[in-house]
Amino acid sequence: MLWNKLKDANIRMFRHQLASADALPQLAFLGLISGTLAAVVIVIFRFAIEWPLSYFLPDQNPENFEGLHWLTRGALPLSGAIIIGLFWYKLQISQRKIGIAYVMERLGYHQGYITFKSALIQFFAGIVTMGTGHSAGREGPAVHLGAAFASLLGQKMKLPNNSIRTLVGCGTAAAISASFDTPVAGVIFAMEVVMMEYTIAGFTPVILASVSAAIISQSVYGSSYAFVVPQLEMSSLMDVPFVVAMGVVLGTLSAIFVRNLQYFMRFQSRPIFLRILAGGVLTALAAMVFPEIMGIGYDTVNQTILGELSLGLLCAVALVKLFVTATSVGLGMPSGIIGPTLFIGATAGGAMGVLGAFIAPESASSTGFYAMLGMGAMMGAVLQAPLAALMALLELTHNPNIILPGMLIIIVSSMVASEVFKQRSVFLTILKQQGLDYHNEPVIQALRRVSVGSIMERNIHRSNRLIDLEKAKEILVHEPKWIIIDKNKKPISALPTADLARHIEENNQRFKEAEVDPSAEKVMIDLLEIPAQRRDIAPLYYQATLQEAMDRFSESSAEALLVEKTSAPMIKTVLGIITRADIDSYYQYKRR
Repeated sequence: MLWNKLKDANIRMFRHQLASADALPQLAFLGLISGTLAAVVIVIFRFAIEWPLSYFLPDQNPENFEGLHWLTRGALPLSGAIIIGLFWYKLQISQRKIGIAYVMERLGYHQGYITFKSALIQFFAGIVTMGTGHSAGREGPAVHLGAAFASLLGQKMKLPNNSIRTLVGCGTAAAISASFDTPVAGVIFAMEVVMMEYTIAGFTPVILASVSAAIISQSVYGSSYAFVVPQLEMSSLMDVPFVVAMGVVLGTLSAIFVRNLQYFMRFQSRPIFLRILAGGVLTALAAMVFPEIMGIGYDTVNQTILGELSLGLLCAVALVKLFVTATSVGLGMPSGIIGPTLFIGATAGGAMGVLGAFIAPESASSTGFYAMLGMGAMMGAVLQAPLAALMALLELTHNPNIILPGMLIIIVSSMVASEVFKQRSVFLTILKQQGLDYHNEPVIQALRRVSVGSIMERNIHRSNRLIDLEKAKEILVHEPKWIIIDKNKKPISALPTADLARHIEENNQRFKEAEVDPSAEKVMIDLLEIPAQRRDIAPLYYQATLQEAMDRFSESSAEALLVEKTSAPMIKTVLGIITRADIDSYYQYKRR
């Protein structure tokens, strides 16, 4: 009994500490736990994809779709599209949202709450999509799964919403880290692409989550990298103009990719089964001729880096992969985008490398060098995340010689896409096509990092509307800041205690005369009638962030919010009160 009480008290204190933006030790602990949980899920997900394919595909190679008969290559993605189409048809429209864009939506509009059902849907859809050879990457589904299970951890522990948002970032970083074995890129990706903010309190748990995920991934798969990368370098500074030209080309390809995806998302009103089937037919036809586009395609990327593919094949598979992926995703196929983006960048970059070697054989660098640069440039431009792309490029190649040209080509391609073609991040584009506008202003970021529990006024007293003078004086003895006025056992208004004290002081003589006059009636005070600056109130659940409190103020026109906790079914306990002035004061203080 005593142990349970102590445990409950510790949990309550832990939650209260997490309500603040400065709960670094507590967030660090949660980062380790969530990163470990996410990594285990990602390892299971990867095994569920690769194990069946290693038995089905020739040479027990889970990426060897090229070894299949051309009819099998066509039948496989078509059958996968039929399965996904029927599955998607049974789901509600809101349940079909998956991937990184969905995680960003949950962060922007639902404080990072992700359901277990959505994780199961993503798990099944990801296995079927990649297992049947569709042009897809596992990173998008992995981010969804990692973020979902980190969010579920926070929900299970009933943590404040600001902590759940941080856990989603931890799960995202862990997913990228476990998928690529790139812990630094995982951190930057989570902060730059998904959370879109950089804070010390946010960095620490996200870093720990990424490190723990990388350790678990390496313990299962060893220190094996996604790509076989030789130690290449830029042959001379004469390559710089060619690298800039490559950036322009890849920035243009990025814009074409996003515009194509955006165009086909316009058909969202059409029957979902027909849209998925159309994407399956397109993939099947392309796979019959170009099997390199099937699946994740990292084997083709490795061949490109090693200079084993011809110029014609590189150009063809880059363009086909771009069109097939963007079209099928736009039509509703649940495919990851990051993997195909790396594929397109590598093959397009490799093609330009072959072309450069033909034009200037003495000064041009190797094909593999340009392929690696193309990967970073395409990823940075499509995601509009240059730092994440640079870190991914550095960790994937383990080659410090790539930094200088990598920085140049990533910035050029990203600026060409954003400034010339006015392209936003592919995930923001998807959200916009769904009718959502992802707001991420600095003020909103600051308010989302703090829970109402950290600044609410806890010194309150609940009272009935009518009280006698003796009860009023008893309330004043305890010096609460607010009196919550109840009517029929429900709070209806908030009264500053100072107003009650002033009313008693102003009517002190009258009250004394009434007390000594035996014929006078007992002095009663109506808390809803005395002169006071009462506040209209509205309820707010105690896990809410300050941003949610501001939204509640706007939608309810309330002047104060009662922070409530459900202690039992149909029973709510008022924990404190918060006003708009409290939030303004906190924000102004933090800005100093």
